[in-house]
Amino acid sequence: MNQKTHDDIRQHVRDSYAEVAEASNNSNGCGVESSCCGVSDDEAINTIISTRLGYSTDERGSVPEGADMGLGCGNPRAIASLKPGEVVVDLGSGGGFDAFLAAQEVGENGRVIGIDMTPTMLSKARTNAEKGKYTQVEFRLGEIEHLPVADNSIDVIMSNCVINLSPNKLQVFRDALRILKPGGRLAISDIVASAEMPEDMKNDPILHAGCMAGAELVDDLKAMMSEAGFENIRIAPKDESKDFIKDWAPGRGVEDYVLSATIEAVKPGGGCCC
Repeated sequence: MNQKTHDDIRQHVRDSYAEVAEASNNSNGCGVESSCCGVSDDEAINTIISTRLGYSTDERGSVPEGADMGLGCGNPRAIASLKPGEVVVDLGSGGGFDAFLAAQEVGENGRVIGIDMTPTMLSKARTNAEKGKYTQVEFRLGEIEHLPVADNSIDVIMSNCVINLSPNKLQVFRDALRILKPGGRLAISDIVASAEMPEDMKNDPILHAGCMAGAELVDDLKAMMSEAGFENIRIAPKDESKDFIKDWAPGRGVEDYVLSATIEAVKPGGGCCC
């Protein structure tokens, strides 16, 4: 895949999620034609979407209204084991939902940095942070392949259904390794491929922006992460996720090829924890 193709894919994703942010601001529902998008002006619908992904009603109620946009495919915090005082990066932070929940766990002495490449989404997240008075949370404009974060400065990287959107996943993992401290860890929910996808699906920009066409086979993803330098790689697909994935592109049969998974790994060099 050449650089122009990478740029075209990235721009289509950026445009699609700008529509999502604008649609949620206008309470007109999701602007993406087919996606992992749950944005709605119906609070009951958004509650159902989020609870299917592993969030509780209490978690949804603890963040500013509008932060939960229903855009994920799981709950990365469930595997992050966050501790007070830790520094966390959230890749593709959207409206800030996962970042705000992480902030509650790391506390006032911790820090959370959300990264998003869509200015409209970034503006929405910053407004939500002001509403919730999250002084330990900030949002930065950037691409997940080239993170605006210092080397060896982060304890945990979280992400929720975003890395599959990147046309250069190896570079995502290389840059993630760069910013993590030795012993730092990944805690990711994402979409992976369970079987080789037909070419017409792979090349469908709507399915790509919808978190489906860009999914990698589990073994290929493990190989990328290992090449990037991670160890203790664990990828756990969730068969039950097919129940909600089929709703992302009704009638297309995407649930036969992709499913949600938790992805964990560690940067070498953390030393003994005993």
